[in-house]
Amino acid sequence: MKAFVTGGTGFIGGRLIARLLERGDEVIALVRTPEKATTLAQMGATLLKGDVTDAAILEGGMKGVDVMFHVAGVYKVGIPAKERAAMFETNVTGTERVLDAAAAAGVPRIVYVSTVGVFGNTGGKIVDETYERAPGNWLSAYDESKFLGHKAAEDRASKGAPVVIVQPGGVYGPGDHSELGSFIDRVRHGKLPVRTFPGLGFNLVHVDDVVQGILLAAEKGQVGRSYVLGGEISTVGHLIDEVARLSGRKAPKATLPPPVMKAFAPLGPVIGPLMGLPSNLREGIRAADGVTYWAGHERAMRELGYTPRDLATGLAETLAALPD
Repeated sequence: MKAFVTGGTGFIGGRLIARLLERGDEVIALVRTPEKATTLAQMGATLLKGDVTDAAILEGGMKGVDVMFHVAGVYKVGIPAKERAAMFETNVTGTERVLDAAAAAGVPRIVYVSTVGVFGNTGGKIVDETYERAPGNWLSAYDESKFLGHKAAEDRASKGAPVVIVQPGGVYGPGDHSELGSFIDRVRHGKLPVRTFPGLGFNLVHVDDVVQGILLAAEKGQVGRSYVLGGEISTVGHLIDEVARLSGRKAPKATLPPPVMKAFAPLGPVIGPLMGLPSNLREGIRAADGVTYWAGHERAMRELGYTPRDLATGLAETLAALPD
């Protein structure tokens, strides 16, 4: 099989490319800077220099491929206003152009990687793919941009494009350099002094299970249908306790109250980086205080044969793979 992948230098995209190559597939990886993607080339991927907004390069590179995986995206919550336009350029405009280029190139199978974040705050409920949030009341720029990208994918599918959508939860695992990965690393080294937003809810999923789900969606997914890819419904508090337990550390007991954090929000650009929090604390707090991003993955298990690992198993594997 010949596959075209965007976002190959990212956490999920890199693992996806590695798995495709392991099973003998041919991979074309779209990269903005080939010099920073030498690992992909060394693994055996063909690098195509370009951006998700380069329509001509996209269409030309996709001709003759069997499947296109659109994994690229800017993932960050709590961004300053000056970064908003770039995020929307990638997550919305880029998604539209990638999907349109794939359709124009006649790609027979398209998998778009969305997120459970498009559901917004589920209010303590575990929702499924049929859940519809009302547009507006955005929790973050990321929330809004991925919602619009998701709708663009649904729109293309409704017009005949062979698009299948997957929606990962909170993704963790070896090689994760995101805020979640840094958070786990701080806990395992005993460097988290207090709990922040312990009730913040996620469906936490190992990156290799996400890759499994993406490949299953390409093989078995129904066009126009979305599939949540999760692992275990959890909270930040439970995550802290599990990482501390598996690392032989004492989990912090004290919790920093949200009102205190809100009082310091104007100082976000200064204190955020020191505390492992976003510089735009107002947005970060809005996206975390009393919020749950809970969605079940029963549809993927039932229709795709998706079988994720539980959180304790996934975290143990993750911690074992990390350097001391």
